Amino acid sequence: MLGLIGRKLGMTQVFDERGVLTPVTVIKIEENQIVDIRSEEKNGYSAVLMGAVDAKKSRVNKPYAGQFGDGTPKRWLMEMRDFELECQKGESLGAEVFKDTAFVDVIGTSKGKGYQGVMRRHGFAGGRKTHGSKFHRGLGATGMAATPSKIHKGTKMPGKMGGDRTTVQNLRLVKIDEEKQYLLVKGAVPGPRKGMVIVRKAKKK
Repeated sequence: MLGLIGRKLGMTQVFDERGVLTPVTVIKIEENQIVDIRSEEKNGYSAVLMGAVDAKKSRVNKPYAGQFGDGTPKRWLMEMRDFELECQKGESLGAEVFKDTAFVDVIGTSKGKGYQGVMRRHGFAGGRKTHGSKFHRGLGATGMAATPSKIHKGTKMPGKMGGDRTTVQNLRLVKIDEEKQYLLVKGAVPGPRKGMVIVRKAKKK
């Protein structure tokens, strides 16, 4: 597995040598520092713990700051299992680790949309909009009466929408700017502007 922590900056578009337009999302790879290395002997599994974006020591508690030793605490932490590259504690990684990668998966927290009805949340068509129908945006029947006299789990109903961990897979890596530490990824990725995302080598492609 190969991945880094980044920040979503927003969307734009690029043209290739044939003049074909491609919509891309710009992801700024923040300097990823190796905070710790997990080993089979000590931890029972192989992984690296990496952090990004400095945090003020006054803003973190002592147990959290203790894992950074004398270094500066990081706001974002991520553990990457079975990391493909050989690295040492304290080493910094950047966008160049993706130079031989064609497709990536992007993990982020989707935009929160609050409490929504079934038409927006699940795509229900809604009822008739004629005068007197009294059923425009409702959800209709949700359960049976005598048997089983309850609503089954998983029934599509109104509720909180968004704000979930979301993975978008197999996005083409259009360009890498090693000087500015930018990744240009085809298509949209989850989360708001300036939100934290995890970019990893595509699992299925």
